[in-house]
Amino acid sequence: MISAIITLVIAFLSLIVLMIIHEFGHFIIAKKFGVKVEEFGIGYPPRIFGKKFGETIYSVNWLPLGAFVRIYGEEGGIDDYRSFLGLKIWKRVLIVIGGVVAFWIAAIAIFSVVFFIGADLPIGEQDSVGLINPQVRVVAVSPNSPAESAGIKAGDTIKSISADGLFANINKVSQFQEITGANKGKEIVVVIERNSKNLEVRLTPRVSPPAGQGIVGVSLERMASLVEKTSWYMAPVQGAVYTWQSTINALKGFYEIFKNLFTAKGLPAGAEFAGPLGITVFLANAASYGPGFFLYFIGMISIFLAIFNLFPIPALDGGKLIFLLIEKIKGKSISAKVEQNITIVFFIILITLSIFITVRFDFPRIADYFKSSIQK
Repeated sequence: MISAIITLVIAFLSLIVLMIIHEFGHFIIAKKFGVKVEEFGIGYPPRIFGKKFGETIYSVNWLPLGAFVRIYGEEGGIDDYRSFLGLKIWKRVLIVIGGVVAFWIAAIAIFSVVFFIGADLPIGEQDSVGLINPQVRVVAVSPNSPAESAGIKAGDTIKSISADGLFANINKVSQFQEITGANKGKEIVVVIERNSKNLEVRLTPRVSPPAGQGIVGVSLERMASLVEKTSWYMAPVQGAVYTWQSTINALKGFYEIFKNLFTAKGLPAGAEFAGPLGITVFLANAASYGPGFFLYFIGMISIFLAIFNLFPIPALDGGKLIFLLIEKIKGKSISAKVEQNITIVFFIILITLSIFITVRFDFPRIADYFKSSIQK
C-alpha cells in the first residue's frame, strides 16, 4: 500500500514537472525579449514561501496543481517598454507559444531517453508479427512454490523450456502454461534471462498446488518493446522523429474525436475521459512496467498537452493567440476587461468540467488502483 502511494506521488510530481517546463517556456522567452517577469511560481497561491532574485519572485505555493508565470502587463492596462503589451505582436506570439514548444522539447528529450534504455509494454497473445522482441516476463513469484525454490525472481524473462525430451522457445504465456501443465510431477529445465545473462534452473510443476498459486507458482505477463533500442548518439534523432510522428498521430486522433462528436457518433472505441487524477493513475500503472514505459507515457502526455494548449479556447495558450490575431486584424487590442472576463468564464468552465471528470471517472480509477495494490 505504501509503495502504491509513493508511486502515485511520483507520477503526480512528474505531471507537475511537465507544467513547470511549460511555464519555463513562457518565462525564458519573456526574459529574452526584456519583459519584466514578476513571479515564477510552482503550484498555485496561497504562497508557502518566495524569494526574490533580481526583479522576479520565485515561489512555492500550497495548491500543487501546476505552475504559473506572472508577466508584467500580460493582463492588460499597462503599456510600456517592459510590459507584455509593449512588445510587437510577433514577440508576444512567441512568448505565448513558448510554453507549447517547451512541451515538444520535453517530449523529444524524454523519447531520446526511451530509445536509449528501451521501453516494454504488456501485450496479449496475438501473433508475433510486427512486435518487437515479444517475451514472457515473471511478474510475481509465490512463496514456497517450485519457482521460488528454483530461484526464479520477479523481473526474470522466461526464454525456453526443456521437458520430457522436448525443447521449446517461449514467447507466449500460453506456451509456458501448456508445457508445464503437461509435465506435472516431472522435472523440467527452464532457461531464464536476468540482467542480460541466461540462467538454467530446474523445477517440478506441482500436481496439486495451493489455491490461487498455479502449478509453478509464478504470475506471468507477455511483454514487447515499444521501440528499438539505439545508441546514445542516435537516440536524440530517433526521439525527435518519434515526437513528430506521435504528434501527427495525436492530431489525427483529436480529429476523429471531434468528428465523431459533431456527427453524434460518440467517442471512438477505446477513448476515455480522464482528468489530472486519472492521468496520474495511468502514469502510476505505467510505472509498474519499468522506467522505459513510464517515461514513454510521460512523453505522450507532453505531446497531448502541447496540442491541447493550442486549442482556441480562452484560458489556454490557443485562446491568447486568438486574441492576438484579432488585435492584428483590428489594429488595436481588445479591451483588457473584456479579455479578462471572457478568460475567467472559460476558466470556470474548464475547472467545472475537470471536477466533473474527476468525480465521475477518476475517483473510481483511483479506488481500483488502491484495491489492486492491496490485493498484490
